Amino acid sequence: MKFRVERDEFTDAVAWTARTLPSRATTQLQVLAGLLLDATGPALKVAAFDYEVAAQGEVDATVTEEGRGLVNGKMLADITRSLPAAPIDVSVDGTRLVVACGNARFALPMLPVDDYPTLPPMPEITGHIEGAAFGSAVAQVAVAAGRDDTLPVLTGVRVEIEGDTLTLAATDRYRLAVRTLKWRPASPDASGVALVPARTLLDTAKSLSGAGVEVAIALGTGPSGETLAGFAGNTRQTTTRLLEGTFPPYRKLLPDSSPLIAQLEISPLTEAVKRVALVAPRTAPVQLTFTPDHLVLEAGTGGEAQASETLPVTYDGPELTVAFNPAYLLDALGALESDIVRIGFASDEDAALAANKPAILTGKGGDDKTEIPDYRYLLMPIRLNG
Repeated sequence: MKFRVERDEFTDAVAWTARTLPSRATTQLQVLAGLLLDATGPALKVAAFDYEVAAQGEVDATVTEEGRGLVNGKMLADITRSLPAAPIDVSVDGTRLVVACGNARFALPMLPVDDYPTLPPMPEITGHIEGAAFGSAVAQVAVAAGRDDTLPVLTGVRVEIEGDTLTLAATDRYRLAVRTLKWRPASPDASGVALVPARTLLDTAKSLSGAGVEVAIALGTGPSGETLAGFAGNTRQTTTRLLEGTFPPYRKLLPDSSPLIAQLEISPLTEAVKRVALVAPRTAPVQLTFTPDHLVLEAGTGGEAQASETLPVTYDGPELTVAFNPAYLLDALGALESDIVRIGFASDEDAALAANKPAILTGKGGDDKTEIPDYRYLLMPIRLNG
């Protein structure tokens, strides 16, 4: 194997693919720590696979000798990042991969390429979506996914396809994020459900969110019958095994209406939450008290440090006091693609009852209060003592 590539393109492909490498590889599976360099086609392919996620990128290359090679991926990524701005020549010398760039030369021991597992193929394409819109939607939803690997179902993003509507949902039991958007299905009556690992989906969607990138989404099965999701665009492709289990019936948690709505600017609220939360222990809530002309944020009780701040608010209802985890509240404010946040409560008859029910955070909407927003973030309140 022998080829020449441009330094920046090769470095980007290696770095993007290497992010999929397992943090630890067992003695029996040392090959999984390797990046596969495949120069047997019209373009150089750089790939990584850990039996759960497969990532593959293509790079334009001048190939003078076809072949395949497997080399430690993290080491190759570190080396390519440090190379000077010049074309890179890669070749095989016996059992070593030689990387030469300018006056720099590296000889890396190769791993047995014949022991490397076969990458799963992309399932049949289910539809397409604009990359920037997809990346934004995934980021809005994945923020609510769980991080406890002992509850794997909650670490995923539920992807629902129904015709030209794509719905993404994630929850960790304390908050729920749901986003709906339009896409272009391969078939007008396309439908399906998949539970995709949130971290993989977020990383993949971010890498495909460049301007003008069209993302192909594929849901199907692999050669061994395993359920897979595939995402491809801009010479990059990722396939991942789906999570097993039953996702919570999240639609039952979403109220039909929010009779009480407080509306205020996101930027001042974000800064106020950050300041007030400085005196709160890590698990302590920030208390919000709504009145028709202002919002008071408070944290800290008893003999502890205390903080409060007042903000203007648009709110027409009884005085209402509610407490939220500040980190979860900030996640919601950061995910909204708006300069205004609308905080809706499910009851206008009893303020105490409303304060103990989930709040729905949405961005600035129209005058039609019955219209369902494209993005909804449900946040469970923290019950206050007394």
